[in-house]
Amino acid sequence: MDVELPLAVLVLHGSLRYRAMDVGETAATALGRLEEELGRTAGVPVVLERPAQAEHGDYATNVALRLAGVQKRPPLEIAASLAESAAALPAVERAEAAPPGFLNLWLAPAWFAEALAEMVAAGPEYGGGCATARERIQVEMVSANPTGPITVAAARNGAYGDSVARLLAFAGHEVEREYYYNDAGTQMERFRASVEAARRGEAPPEEGYAGDYIQELAAREGDPVPSMLRRIEESLERFRIHFDAWALQSELAAHLPELLGDLDTYERDGALWVRSSAYGDEKDRVLVRSPERGGLPTYEAADIVYLRDKLERGFDRAFYVLGADHHGVRGWYGVIARMLGYDPDRVEVILYQLVHLTRGADVVKMSKRRGDVVTLDEFVDEVGVDAARWYLVSRGHDQTMTIDVDLAREKSEKNPVYYVQYAHARIAGILRNAGDAEAAAEPVGELAPEERDLVKRLAEFPRVVAEATERRGPHALPNYAIRVADDFHRFYHHHRVLESDAQSFRLALCRASRAVIARSLDLVGVEAPDRM
Repeated sequence: MDVELPLAVLVLHGSLRYRAMDVGETAATALGRLEEELGRTAGVPVVLERPAQAEHGDYATNVALRLAGVQKRPPLEIAASLAESAAALPAVERAEAAPPGFLNLWLAPAWFAEALAEMVAAGPEYGGGCATARERIQVEMVSANPTGPITVAAARNGAYGDSVARLLAFAGHEVEREYYYNDAGTQMERFRASVEAARRGEAPPEEGYAGDYIQELAAREGDPVPSMLRRIEESLERFRIHFDAWALQSELAAHLPELLGDLDTYERDGALWVRSSAYGDEKDRVLVRSPERGGLPTYEAADIVYLRDKLERGFDRAFYVLGADHHGVRGWYGVIARMLGYDPDRVEVILYQLVHLTRGADVVKMSKRRGDVVTLDEFVDEVGVDAARWYLVSRGHDQTMTIDVDLAREKSEKNPVYYVQYAHARIAGILRNAGDAEAAAEPVGELAPEERDLVKRLAEFPRVVAEATERRGPHALPNYAIRVADDFHRFYHHHRVLESDAQSFRLALCRASRAVIARSLDLVGVEAPDRM
């Protein structure tokens, strides 16, 4: 029997643990409570899965197959025994054993009423609060040097990092977003030199920066870096990413001398090294270059100062969202934590892959230095903020992404973000027309298959959120939202809501659907319009 892949009841990442949401003082959701009751009968944890075929019931479990080896009994025999016990539960209408050892359940109307009631009662908070222990977390993201506008590649960092931050906050953590930038060093010198060259009417220096934005900066007096930073901040605010703090590398580097005494360092070839290999690093690293090479602190030195600064500010955990080109230094931050005497589990590095834009069969090339860059603002101008946010998190962060710009800008059901938003707008219209009409979770008569399917889909949401949070995988939310929209459109196609015999129940179902879709969109930075 084919079943949908189960979601774990309890999932964890490092020491961060997540579970399906508690509603009030209850132990879990309606689905979780049923699993607990079945687990007490089976003597082991039970995870219910939705069968791919309706004739196999509302939910199924393979717990008998797992018990067969322990109990030394045929799995079908165990499943039959469990079916007898399950059928006695108030939430279960019918239970059957199916070869080779599945337990199939058909749930009673009372269970659907219970599940829907808790959704309506929780409203927009349904699915939240899944963290078993609340922590103060910093998510550092984007952190592109201010040598040009934010590119689409950096925008994936922001869209992904902000969605992870939203998930963590919805789970119950206190989350702050920070942008770390470099205002000194070779790249910044080349950037400033490129602007100065433009002011003199000259070509940029070798490996310098070109493009219209350089000419725009050249038309203004003074250091171009503050102007560029303001433009970056404006672009990201427009993209619905607000940073709580901005960290400047030069200011942090000034604190390096006071930190050196706490590190295991030595001198070699005129440079100051840290003995990082003794803490799990693949090699020792230079902290301060030799006088012949400028005598300045390295990026690694700034990394050490910055991590201490983060953790000493009271953050329980520090997240770094970095591009795949940082793979070689992924373990470096844990090494820093050990050198400073912190638990390395307090540091988490998440790498994301590249993003490509296409127009038909053509790939759009991007390079800040050549000046043919596709900026975030240009991308948003063309497809809108909602589509940009949706598409930039629609695949796992560990996968290279290709976005079809023509599809992303389309205002039709071919475009998944438009399709999901349309479902929300349709529901909002129904509720608007309903006015003050009563909504009640108690079914009126027998539930239709489409009603049962929609309640079951909505009941998945707390687990979808918990798993997305634990796996740092916000891409699960757009995929889930499409399924909810599918189920709602199917329900709406077959059943009238207003002025029907089941109006109160269906209005409750609409309210729950609207809340779940809106929250699914919000967690990835997409708006849920009431009208389209």
